Amino acid sequence: MASSCGKTIMDLFKQPAAKRLKRVSSPPQSPASAAVSSFSSAASRSPDDGQGEENGVVSQTGSLTPEQILKIEFNKSLAKAKLNLNRCAEKVTNSISKGEGMQHVKLKELLVEESWLQALPGEFEKPYAKNLCKFVESEICSAGVPIYPPQHLLFNALNTTSIDKVKAVIIGQDPYHGPGQAMGLSFSVPEGVKVPSSLVNIYKELKQDLGCSIPSHGNLEKWAIQGVLLLNAVLTVRHHQANSHANKGWEQFTDAVIRAISQKKKGVVFLLWGNYAQAKG
Repeated sequence: MASSCGKTIMDLFKQPAAKRLKRVSSPPQSPASAAVSSFSSAASRSPDDGQGEENGVVSQTGSLTPEQILKIEFNKSLAKAKLNLNRCAEKVTNSISKGEGMQHVKLKELLVEESWLQALPGEFEKPYAKNLCKFVESEICSAGVPIYPPQHLLFNALNTTSIDKVKAVIIGQDPYHGPGQAMGLSFSVPEGVKVPSSLVNIYKELKQDLGCSIPSHGNLEKWAIQGVLLLNAVLTVRHHQANSHANKGWEQFTDAVIRAISQKKKGVVFLLWGNYAQAKG
């Protein structure tokens, strides 16, 4: 697989990485931007041609190259992420189909990735989490202002990137608050949605610092599949009301996520962009 930056996500982690890198208001300079660039270059490459290896088709020498192994791991992680997403979507669909007014799924039931459930035992039973669940569920049930992201994507970052796969964490503030923007991954928007200025600046930094081409879209799902946890400090927001769900308990929950990573993982790169995200430091 060719890369505009000449690096893969695996290349990054062959060398010692700083435990935590902080940036105040602008995208990071080297070496932090180099970390993101490695993910970007790897994410821009198509993994489709790795299906043969995953099905047991190997080279005539009987061994797999590092590139083939990377493809296989990507495909496995992608399949698992899709399965988790489908499980959440099915929960929401079944809830709505009951036809009893505005339906919602209990917040804790939307985190389905087993590795995170094991890493956060009893977290949803803590007093702050119970209050958080009641608040978010009441907001979703309200017939007034829409809540973003959609229910099945609330824990998309965790359901996509299992804790055992985490290689880097990019922490944002809260979800985009415009229609169709938020997808449960910090800084990411679905393809077809205008790329937000914050992500445009990140792309520009990658191009300036390492010569990476700027993508035509803002979907960062492939970064997440390859081990970049795209985590907002607050996971929900009201329509066109930035920070509207701040100080409701999400900060404590995402603190617990970061704490679990710090305790269970080594060499993880943390990118904290903006003053709000730096509070996680």
